[in-house]
Amino acid sequence: MAGRLLIYGANGYTGELTARFAAEQERDAILAGRSAEAVRRVAERYGFEHRVFGLGDAGALRQGLEGVGAVLHCAGPFSRTSRPMIEACLEHDVHYLDISGEIVVFEAAAARDAEAKRAGVLLMPGTGFDVVPSDCLAAHLKARLPDANQLTLGFFGVGSVSHGTATTMVENLHRGGWVRRGGKLTPVASGSLVRELDFGDGSGPRRAMAIPWGDVATAYRTTGIPDIEVYVPASSGMILGARAASRLGGLIGSRAVQDFLKRRIDARPAGPTDEQRRRGKSYLCGEVKNRTGQVSRAWLETPEGYTLTALTSLEIARRVLGGEARPGFQTPAGLFGADFVLGFEGVRRRDGTAAAA
Repeated sequence: MAGRLLIYGANGYTGELTARFAAEQERDAILAGRSAEAVRRVAERYGFEHRVFGLGDAGALRQGLEGVGAVLHCAGPFSRTSRPMIEACLEHDVHYLDISGEIVVFEAAAARDAEAKRAGVLLMPGTGFDVVPSDCLAAHLKARLPDANQLTLGFFGVGSVSHGTATTMVENLHRGGWVRRGGKLTPVASGSLVRELDFGDGSGPRRAMAIPWGDVATAYRTTGIPDIEVYVPASSGMILGARAASRLGGLIGSRAVQDFLKRRIDARPAGPTDEQRRRGKSYLCGEVKNRTGQVSRAWLETPEGYTLTALTSLEIARRVLGGEARPGFQTPAGLFGADFVLGFEGVRRRDGTAAAA
């Protein structure tokens, strides 16, 4: 499947950062989005061709994808925007990539696996920090303990979040959490799963809370491990707040509260500054366990999350356009292997000693 890379949502924080990195790497790309003036400014800044189209017009989408071999979709929240772009990609033989971390997006894309295979199209949500490093860590741990039946992942980043990430978080505050049990997605109340984890940043074990991160969807398909949980460090106040949000779901999900929270987000900076990204780091931990009680652990240290997202997304796009695509729903480590993330500067992996629980 020949064609060029199209970066959709190039005027958003992560989309523009990705366009900037593409220019620095002298990549060929087309920038696109629905805001004519904003997309034009970014395209002129970095010297790219640009196109303007929304996702609600099938005819405009068809024209926007002419000559395109792969789309890197950066315009969230992806629970709303991924479906029309995926449908257009399937119809017009274009590989689909995005930077989502939303379980619902992964599950919806996976449900179209057979359709994508018939079309010869690759579907790979999660080409950034969500979920490349954690997916690679999960695959690495599965290789270390092949009969593992439980997987625990944890992560945290040193730095701020973009408007898009914050908006997605707000839209999901009231929806509770998800884990995987026996291979099936299972809802859990927010703040109900708490444990101690060592995230590998040198501070030792700390309290952590389970969240509905994308790996609950993707790691199962990468590893086949049936029981999966994902955690982030959490203070007592965060845990209590999550539990309150679970109980007050109707109120927090109301339009008035959602609009208020989104106005607060819009009043903040669009995302971390270059200096904040340069100083920032992310830490990930993983643990697998089998039915006999054997445990294996590993840790990853990576660059700041938005920096890593731009780098991994562009590299995946390069490989896909270079012929490394495999039709159907794919995960990053499932397609490129557990060591894929180690190819980026600033990424280090460390293994723990396998032991009994």
